[in-house]
Amino acid sequence: MNRRSGLSARLKLTISYAGFLLVAGVLLLAVMWVFALRHVPDDDPGAMRKRFGGVIIVATSRSELLRGFVPAAAAALAFLLVFGLLGGWILAGRMLAPLTRITDAARMAANGSLSHRVRLPGPEDEFRELADVFDTMLEQLESHVAEQQRFAANASHELRTPLAISQTLLDIARNDPARDQGELIERLRTVNTRAIDLTEALLLLSRADRGSFAREPVDLSLIAEEAAETLLPYAERRKITLDVTGETTSTFGSAALLLRMVTNLVQNAIVHNIPTGGTVTIHTESQHDASVLRVENTGPPLPPELLPTLTEPFQRGTQRIRTDEHAGVGLGLAIVRSIVRAHDGTLDLTPRPAGGLLVTIRLSGAPEASSPNGASPDR
Repeated sequence: MNRRSGLSARLKLTISYAGFLLVAGVLLLAVMWVFALRHVPDDDPGAMRKRFGGVIIVATSRSELLRGFVPAAAAALAFLLVFGLLGGWILAGRMLAPLTRITDAARMAANGSLSHRVRLPGPEDEFRELADVFDTMLEQLESHVAEQQRFAANASHELRTPLAISQTLLDIARNDPARDQGELIERLRTVNTRAIDLTEALLLLSRADRGSFAREPVDLSLIAEEAAETLLPYAERRKITLDVTGETTSTFGSAALLLRMVTNLVQNAIVHNIPTGGTVTIHTESQHDASVLRVENTGPPLPPELLPTLTEPFQRGTQRIRTDEHAGVGLGLAIVRSIVRAHDGTLDLTPRPAGGLLVTIRLSGAPEASSPNGASPDR
C-alpha cells in the first residue's frame, strides 16, 4: 500500500537520544542555577563587606557571573547536542542492525525466495527471538509451498493419464469403426469413473485442508460400523475378516469427513493385506479427554523408514501409484491425514512386528450425546 514518506526508525531514535541528552544537560544547568547561583548576591564587594560586617568574601556579582556562565553553558549544550546526535546515530544503528537483517530476509521472501534464513547470532533477546520465529515461519512456509507444488504436479499427472487414455480410445473408435463398441464404451466408462473419483478425492482433500465444515457430536463407534458394513463385500471377495470392537466413543467434528476417514483406513487395510486369510480390526475407545480409533491389519512387513511416505499424496512407500483400472487414486492416507489435521487430532502409523500396519488416531472427546442420526449411542 502507498504510504507517505517519513523519518526512519534510526533517525527517530537518534533524535530521541540527542533530545534526551540535551534535556538532561538543561536540567543539570538548571540545578546549578537553583542551588548555586541564587546564593550569589547581586552587589559589589563593598556592599558585601557592609552587609557582613568585617568579614571579607571574595566574590563577584551575579550579573558578572552570568555574563561568564551563559556562553559556557551554551557551548556545553551545543556540544551535548552534537555528541547526542552522533552517538545516537551510532547506537541506533547497532541496536537496529538485527531488525535490518530481518527486514532483508522478509523482502527476499516477498520476492519469492523462501530458502533464505536470518540466523541471527548472539545471546537470546527480543530481536533474536523475533529472528528465530521468523526463520521457523520461513521453514514451514517453504515446506508447505514445496508440498503444494509437488501435489499440483502429481495431481496434474494423475488427471492427465485418464484423459489421455480416453483420447486414445476415442481415436481407436473413430479409426476402426468395426471394432467392438461395447468393449470401448466399457473401458471409457472405467477410465471416466476413475477420473471422477480422483477429482472428488482432490476436492475432499482441499475441503479438509481448509477446515470449512460444520462440527457436531459424532460417535466413532457407529462410524466404524458403517464403514465396515460398506466394505464387507469387498473384504469377503479378498477373503479378509473385518472385526469391529470397542465402545461408544464420542468426538466433535464432521460426520461425513470422519466416515470418509475411517472408510479410507479400512479400504487401505484391506488392499494392503496378505493374499488370503488376512484380518482387519477396527477398535474405538475413550481415553481421558480423547477419542481413539485404531485400525490394525495383517500384511507384508513395512520398513519404518517408509512410514512417513505413506501419507504423501500419490505415494505408496517410495513408489508412484500407477493409474490402472484396479489401482486407487493414491490419496487415501493423504485424505486421512488432512481430515485428522482439520479436526485437531493426531495420526500415528506403526508397523506390526508380524507384518501389516497399526494406525492410531486420537481426536478430542465430546460429551455423551445422541448420534448424528438421532439414535442413542448405546448399542
